[in-house]
Amino acid sequence: MNAKQGTTEKIWTTRELLAWMTPFLTAKKIDSPRVCAEMLLGHVLGCDRTRLYMESDRVVDAAQLARLRELVRRAAEHEPVQYLVGETWFYAKPYFVDVSTLIPRPSTERVTELAVAWARGTGQTSLRILDLCTGSGCVAVSVVSALVTPKRNNYEPPVAAMEVSALATDLITAALALAARNAARHNVQTRIEFQASDLFEFIPAAQQGTFDLITANPPYISDAEWAQCAPNVREHEPATALRGGADGLRVIKPLLHNVAKWLRPGGRLLLEIAASQADAAQRLARANPQLVFHGVENDGDNLPRVLVADRAE
Repeated sequence: MNAKQGTTEKIWTTRELLAWMTPFLTAKKIDSPRVCAEMLLGHVLGCDRTRLYMESDRVVDAAQLARLRELVRRAAEHEPVQYLVGETWFYAKPYFVDVSTLIPRPSTERVTELAVAWARGTGQTSLRILDLCTGSGCVAVSVVSALVTPKRNNYEPPVAAMEVSALATDLITAALALAARNAARHNVQTRIEFQASDLFEFIPAAQQGTFDLITANPPYISDAEWAQCAPNVREHEPATALRGGADGLRVIKPLLHNVAKWLRPGGRLLLEIAASQADAAQRLARANPQLVFHGVENDGDNLPRVLVADRAE
């Protein structure tokens, strides 16, 4: 991005910058290089990715170019683009992200989809949710937003809005602050309470047996799988949100052991796991006589990623 015409700095348009960044990031083995290029340029220009193509001949000024150069340099060193721009998309909504917690991924959208579908299918007019290891708050905010809104877009049939409240917990106070920002961003801040807790440790005992739905995306990457993670994950995303010990079950085991007493009878658990843990997690769920195991649902990549169980009636 240093080409010059004689003694005059080259004028760069959005089209030319995308054409330059995409192969550059590809050569650096960055995942989804075109999308990353669009995210970085859109962030610098303060516009969405669609507008980059609507205004493909827009000239980028010198200050914007300098800022873009620095961001591209950092992205090429595998710093996650979502952290660089401070945002990602999840379940058709934008979410703030930062280094306090992991970046929401499509596999977790499956937890949200299943939660919304189950809640709507209960026929209940009110719902109480507990979201463990909330991180950015993407699951809690997305589920609550979907249930209190008759429909998300013009393509969905209208459904009755529900009276929904949620408790979202995390060990990391900075993550809770981020989650609260996301709740406010999507206007559900009055419906979600955020609390620091190691799983159920600091939730008042009086709330046992009161939750209709519990969702969780705990740390579950085993030591062996962590060693195989891409540099953007291993070197930049917080290990506390990702690593689950030697077998990846360090958090999942106590969660499955204790979760039933926090659910109402017939209440549902939706637990994200690693695909490699499907059999082990199933055995843990079946070993709890208070749980009725329903299976492990596949994510969008057809991998077994979401354990489904109910508290026995």
